[in-house]
Amino acid sequence: MVVDGVRVLGGSGTPVLLPGGAEACDGFFPGLPEGLVADPGCRVILHDRPGTGASPEEGSLAGAAAHLASVVDGLGCGPAVVVGQSLGGAVAMLLARDHLEAVAGLVLLDPTPIDDPVACARIERSMAVVEKLVRVPLLRRALSAALRASSARERRRLDLRPDCAAAHARIGDLDFGTLARSVRGITALSAGLRESDLPRVPAVVVTADRRATDAIRTAHTRLADALDAPLVTWPGARHNLHLDHPVETLATVRELVRRVEA
Repeated sequence: MVVDGVRVLGGSGTPVLLPGGAEACDGFFPGLPEGLVADPGCRVILHDRPGTGASPEEGSLAGAAAHLASVVDGLGCGPAVVVGQSLGGAVAMLLARDHLEAVAGLVLLDPTPIDDPVACARIERSMAVVEKLVRVPLLRRALSAALRASSARERRRLDLRPDCAAAHARIGDLDFGTLARSVRGITALSAGLRESDLPRVPAVVVTADRRATDAIRTAHTRLADALDAPLVTWPGARHNLHLDHPVETLATVRELVRRVEA
């Protein structure tokens, strides 16, 4: 069922919201929506917030939480377990902080470290530079070709299952302008976020397989502590861990849903 650009799978059960980050939600989490509908019988909501994915509307990261809260309220299905990867994880955190009534639990999959102002400032600066570069057609083609080639090499190394490989290829063919716009404002949002403001809802933080001293790993550890949530990692997991570990991802979301239902 599609209502006002929101795709809903399943007719009942615990609602699970997949808010998306910069990429379109459709096909981004291979097997996850269908797996949750089948067991434990969730109602899964897929939505591209304004300014991202396939959404025709303009929007900003600063307005993402309020928009998603209105989507959940409009569907009459809150509170929901919110599952976000990368920038989608940052959006999920902002939603939980600002609109707790919409959130029953959080599954954060290698989230953008919005609790690290230095990292967020670096991300926004680098994306602003990329956005300027891709305005030059020759540079845009060169950057896109380099990203596609790097993505293809990674897929060969990871030996992904077919649906995950297809999703990985789509991510590797991303639009640089959309990506840059999707992170605009993250520096200010990060500066205004205090880990102590995050609610203690059932949650789990999954981090990629990095060194314990890695800055992102450290930010994820602080985040898990603030949420009183387990910090989980899987051997060999990379940033797109929902693609290189889809079975573990589904199991993790199912476990969190069952915690919420209990």
